[in-house]
Amino acid sequence: MGHKIPCHLAGKELEVLSAANHRKILDYIRNNFSFTGLGIYISLSTGLRIGEICALKWDDINTDDGTITVRRTIGRVYIIDSGQKHTELVIDTPKTRNSNREIPMSRELAAIIKPLKKVVNGNFYVLTNGENPTEPRTYRNHYNRLMSGLGMPKLKYHGLRHSFATRCIEAGCDYKTVSVLLGHSNISTTLNLYVHPDMEQKKRCISRMFKCLGK
Repeated sequence: MGHKIPCHLAGKELEVLSAANHRKILDYIRNNFSFTGLGIYISLSTGLRIGEICALKWDDINTDDGTITVRRTIGRVYIIDSGQKHTELVIDTPKTRNSNREIPMSRELAAIIKPLKKVVNGNFYVLTNGENPTEPRTYRNHYNRLMSGLGMPKLKYHGLRHSFATRCIEAGCDYKTVSVLLGHSNISTTLNLYVHPDMEQKKRCISRMFKCLGK
């Protein structure tokens, strides 16, 4: 089952995958490849938002240096024209300067993508492997079907990003690096969302401090 991490910013709890389910989804996608599945794999491996994954092109992936560069995002915005309100799909630069970022690929992800890069059109979108992108609403539906088929607990797509960040924190990664990987505008956002020391961690901190003092 997924577990929850308190989120003081939103005043509610964030849903994240358990480590076992995180691995189960990665293994399933690797063994049952599809371009749409690859997007979920990338989100779980890099923390990309759904709008960023929908806007990702093959040219944004560099297999020589093993990185993914986030250059754009896609989403629906409300347009008011002559008093009439409707939505349009808009591809834009990331929402903040920090969101425009370069993320290293895991060895597993690089191994999946490297042979694909030799045959795909660099200007095509990754999720469709075509000229036109998938919009987030459509992709969210695909994600929900996959999760349901795997018997996973209900989790918003954004929970994949939270799961990535949680695994990083659990692995002992420094908070500044996690913040940069997520494209947060400042480290306090990352700390408020993901770092909640319990009493044992507090005790270890005090103990280490006195050890450094030679006490």
